[in-house]
Amino acid sequence: MERPGPSEVTGSDASGPDPQLAVTMGFTGFGKKARTFDLEAMFEQTRRTAVERSRKTLEAREKEEEMNREKELRRQNEDIEPTSSGSYIVRDGSKSSSRDTSSSESEESSGSSDDELIGPPLPLKMTEEPSNHIEEDILGPLPPPLYEEVEEEDDDDGDSEEEENPVQKIPDSHEITLKHGTKTVSALGLDPSGARLVTGGYDYDVKFWDFAGMDASFKAFRSLQPCECHQIKSLQYSNTGDMILVVSGSSQAKVIDRDGFEVMECIKGDQYIVDMANTKGHTAMLHTGSWHPKIKGEFMTCSNDATVRTWEVENPRKQRSVFKPRTMQGKKVIPTTCTYSRDGNLIAAACQNGSIQIWDRNLTVHPKFHYKQAHDPGTDTSCVTFSYDGNVLASRGGDDTLKLWDIRQFNKPLFSASGLPTMFPMTDCCFSPDDKLVVTGTSVQRGRGSGKLVFFERRTFQRVYEIDITDASVVRCLWHPKLNQIMVGTGNGLAKVYYDPNKSQRGAKLCVVKTQRKAKQAETLTQDYIITPHALPMFREPRQRSTRKQLEKDRLDPLKSHKPEPPVAGPGRGGRVGTHGGTLSSYIVKNIALDKTDDSNPREAILRHAKAAEDNPYWVSPAYSKTQPKTMFAQVESDDEEAKNEPEWKKRKI
Repeated sequence: MERPGPSEVTGSDASGPDPQLAVTMGFTGFGKKARTFDLEAMFEQTRRTAVERSRKTLEAREKEEEMNREKELRRQNEDIEPTSSGSYIVRDGSKSSSRDTSSSESEESSGSSDDELIGPPLPLKMTEEPSNHIEEDILGPLPPPLYEEVEEEDDDDGDSEEEENPVQKIPDSHEITLKHGTKTVSALGLDPSGARLVTGGYDYDVKFWDFAGMDASFKAFRSLQPCECHQIKSLQYSNTGDMILVVSGSSQAKVIDRDGFEVMECIKGDQYIVDMANTKGHTAMLHTGSWHPKIKGEFMTCSNDATVRTWEVENPRKQRSVFKPRTMQGKKVIPTTCTYSRDGNLIAAACQNGSIQIWDRNLTVHPKFHYKQAHDPGTDTSCVTFSYDGNVLASRGGDDTLKLWDIRQFNKPLFSASGLPTMFPMTDCCFSPDDKLVVTGTSVQRGRGSGKLVFFERRTFQRVYEIDITDASVVRCLWHPKLNQIMVGTGNGLAKVYYDPNKSQRGAKLCVVKTQRKAKQAETLTQDYIITPHALPMFREPRQRSTRKQLEKDRLDPLKSHKPEPPVAGPGRGGRVGTHGGTLSSYIVKNIALDKTDDSNPREAILRHAKAAEDNPYWVSPAYSKTQPKTMFAQVESDDEEAKNEPEWKKRKI
């Protein structure tokens, strides 16, 4: 086969793609020129199309306006009689015609200016003569003339709905109960994701609850005592959820991980140093603690040594900074609770003299805000917490009040609510996730009513809702923003979780739907079944039809079930058997078991039988009756007895 020459190849290229070459390359489009797009030409075509459509729309509008004007002029001419006022009509017509010409000129000028515009024309509000007619050919929607009024009405309706929403958003349609113990649940903590709950109480226990791993039995998967014999006062997860701050009645706070293993323990200070700023740690009982919301590994504690200290997990041997609350006269005062602001720049503490003091985190000398009589002096303020917007501070006082403060005008409380009894130094309060409600708990004495969870509206501070929790005090309350569920700790050892299937997410909803696992029966009683196919029928074991039936049969067999011996039916005492055998030991055991003497006074019980034992010896004396020596050193009770017992040689001498 001859190869084509160069002229033939060029000729085929000039005429078009070579079909043989396309077959060789494997696809038919080989050799064709790719299609090109001119973007500038496309944009220009689009612009011209838009201008043309806008021009047609304006022309149609002008024609309609001219027809409307002609109809109006005809109607006016029919209404007015042809009298001497014709000059007026003509003059008016001239005015109208001049107005029409001016308007047409303006429209033409606008039309000429619109030739360069791309897109829909200006709305009718921008033209000189408004029109209520909406053209179908106009590009882009035109709002109705009453649109703004409708919007305002809708906004009013929305506001009215929002006013009702705060109470409707409370997730209290369902509840579950977690049994922590028998004593007060004094601490609650939820990790940021809402997967785990940790509870602590007066029984020194810290229990871990996993919502995803629990079933309907609601049992904790771990229980420990991190602070030995100290009551747990505060538990809080860090902002990353990998550590838990444990504050107890001791002077040393601890940090544990998610599994309960200790990460660090704060150092104890020297109680003999006068200036508490010169010690490395607290020297007295702690009250509460809080993690920094932004900085990982930083937390804060307050103590009976009249200090508030900040710590770092990496440096447990010394605090980071020390804040010393003072009265207006400069004396020491004990802080009962403390917290960080939402941005972490402020530190707020409430003191025993009723004051609330707020410091800048980086300035430890003087407080930035100081209100000296926020609550009654001598009553321990149990909680201070910031709202989610960071502008409002809520304080729960030991004087049975709940108050709101604006830190931008920290000279008087915004609102105050009374009649909220509290008997625990850790009764807290919290804000709802939408910042529209403030929640706190109330305390009751045993047998005198039920503890309640009370909801106040933040804007008006009206008591809008309350929930009866149990016949004990409500100590802790926590409203998780991600789960939209409310956790409550009570004075009778219960931790309750309130949720709504439609408004809440995950959390308690995960473990409610899981059925409780059945306890497996003990399989140790069943013996292994040995299969012997070639054995004789008389030696072959019967085939087990059911494991359950075999278990019941083995349970009735005392040898297989290792049944313990039944209690003594006959006479017996102290665990000794009532029956006896033929041996001497069994006979003695029987006699001792039947002996029911009064052993209230052992000496008298023994001496009571001394005369009978001397007259009729039974135990020891008969064994040595033949070999017993004479008593030479016995005491003589009387002269007659002495003479009777006098030796023979002495009588002979006399």
